Amino acid sequence: MPFRSLILVLLALGLSVAPAAQRVLPYPVTPPPPYQRAIAEGTRTLSGSPGPSYWQNRADYDLSARLDVDTDRVTGSGTITYTNESPDDLSFLVLKLRQNVHAPGVQRNRPVAVTGGMALRDFSVNGSVYSDVTDPDTPGAYQGTVEPGQYAIFGTVMTVGLQEPLASGETATIDVDWEYTVPPAGGTFRQGTDGDVYYLGYWYPTVAVYDDVYGWHTDPYLGMGEHYLEFGDFSVEFDAPADMLVYGTGRLVNADQVYTPQTRERLDAALAGDGVVRVVTEADRAAALAPALDGRRVWRFEAEDVRDVALSASASYVWDATRALVDRDGDGTAGDAVLINSFYRPGTAAWARSAEFAAFSIEHLSEILWPYPWPHMTAVEGVIGGGMEYPMMTLIGGDRTDPSLFSVTYHEIAHMWYPMMVGSNEKAYTWMDEGLTSFLTNEGVDAFWDGSAPDRERIDAWDRRRQSHYLLAGTGYAVPPMRHNDRFPVGGGTRQVDPVGGAARGVASYSTPAVALHALRGLFGDAALFEALRDYGRAWRGAHPYPYDFFQSMEDGLGEDLDWFWTPTFFDTWTVDHGIATVTSGPGAEVVVRIVDGGMAPMPAVARVTYADGNTVDERVPVETWLGGAVEATLRFPAGEVARVELDPDGYIFDADPTNDVWEPEEPVTGAEDTGSGR
Repeated sequence: MPFRSLILVLLALGLSVAPAAQRVLPYPVTPPPPYQRAIAEGTRTLSGSPGPSYWQNRADYDLSARLDVDTDRVTGSGTITYTNESPDDLSFLVLKLRQNVHAPGVQRNRPVAVTGGMALRDFSVNGSVYSDVTDPDTPGAYQGTVEPGQYAIFGTVMTVGLQEPLASGETATIDVDWEYTVPPAGGTFRQGTDGDVYYLGYWYPTVAVYDDVYGWHTDPYLGMGEHYLEFGDFSVEFDAPADMLVYGTGRLVNADQVYTPQTRERLDAALAGDGVVRVVTEADRAAALAPALDGRRVWRFEAEDVRDVALSASASYVWDATRALVDRDGDGTAGDAVLINSFYRPGTAAWARSAEFAAFSIEHLSEILWPYPWPHMTAVEGVIGGGMEYPMMTLIGGDRTDPSLFSVTYHEIAHMWYPMMVGSNEKAYTWMDEGLTSFLTNEGVDAFWDGSAPDRERIDAWDRRRQSHYLLAGTGYAVPPMRHNDRFPVGGGTRQVDPVGGAARGVASYSTPAVALHALRGLFGDAALFEALRDYGRAWRGAHPYPYDFFQSMEDGLGEDLDWFWTPTFFDTWTVDHGIATVTSGPGAEVVVRIVDGGMAPMPAVARVTYADGNTVDERVPVETWLGGAVEATLRFPAGEVARVELDPDGYIFDADPTNDVWEPEEPVTGAEDTGSGR
């Protein structure tokens, strides 16, 4: 477990502790004091699962909003029911106004369009109106102490001084009205409008997370990082122009009021068969929606136990639908149908396969993790360059090739598990969702693009040329994954000024954790790695794990203390660099392979000898050899004529420099003893 000292582990294994001059050993993973207090208080455990005293607050939302396309304006109102399940009495609340990243004078770490941010019109708690003490001249400046019955807005963070403390077990009812301008595409990220598509994310005030480790999470939204959110139930009413096709997080509860019988029949057909149904085509868009009064229509959605909601609207969309079948009962039959939706503008490259890709993603992830629990999964085209996830919804921009659209679709849908079900703090620990979903995306790419059908070329997702980890490994530009999302360096190895992170952020948050999990799979096997991932996910589904929970849960599942693995890879940027120094053999003599370790990160070294007759033998240098202080090791193989010696033959160990991982004799190894250097 991360609390154990590696020195004690080495001694328990009967290994000597090497002098520091020989090799620097990874330090043990030591959680910060607030996490250690959570262990002591019983909310967290040394096995990586929630403790017997684990608690979690809850926020339920009843929201309504109106979109006016002439002004790109959203006006909203809502009631938030906040339940304090903590043992603490709360004297104040913290809310997040994420659209304020677009307000003038607000701190941010990437360029945005300044559209005014979110303006609150009314705000009350438990029926009492609270007064705004924000300085109107400096809304982005710290406002100081907020007295009971007051609130102040500091950038994207709102502090509310309660008139009466919210006692443990009690609920507070927050009523709020607001409005904002939907920011333009190109001047925002993960949401916005291009004048044709409106994708509403971050469109309502949210209560910040108060958890058992740090209490209130008050980090501002600066633009680069994403969000840490409480789970709850949502009821959403959305008023939009009548010609717009609208979809959102949750079940559409008034389908009979917004769709014509033709549309409902086509949806029924999509849920009943395995093919893709063209629910709304360009030719019959006008016949898809029921008549509406005054040129507007109201859409109603409900969602349970989700952490956020998003809305999409456009008068230009066509709509494809199909189904995914998942086994929610665990009886071995995938009999539960999930509606798969794809909304896109006609002619957008590759999007005619979007529903197919999304259905595969839901079924594959449900098989290798656990079943998808919600009624639909919807992919929406437009507005952004990449992809962005919300519960039951993903926004993906641009014309793409089939493999590109598949990869982004799978990645964003994998986010339905991490962090939409397993609610990690993706703002502080981005790798906990992006790294895991990047690993899963490679699994999905391998499973789909396997060359088994004419429309499925063969793609090796784990080819090191596809892993950006290797672009920065050992260059001095890499940054550890355990860096807060807002604190990555500018540039990040690109030698260009880029908003926070650049290549370093992407490598640390996406690729490095993915190749690390791939390495664990190589060390422990497919079955063990995925069972450990499933155990972690099931334990923390609907809850808030920290990195230390993940580390300890994986160790518990894999049955080994892995501090030697976590520390160099997640807390530092040490690299693996095994190499073949010499290969020696003689007539009738065993083959001796000397391996050197030129990196700082300890990792088992697997060597494969291929003989002239085609037979192969694998041997491994255990990690304990390197943890004992060694920088080289010798492996012995049966006698025979050697055709090739290779390190990491199956491509699991993320060696930063593979140029010395293969040895081949210049002449057949016969007669006299042969000694060669790796090349």
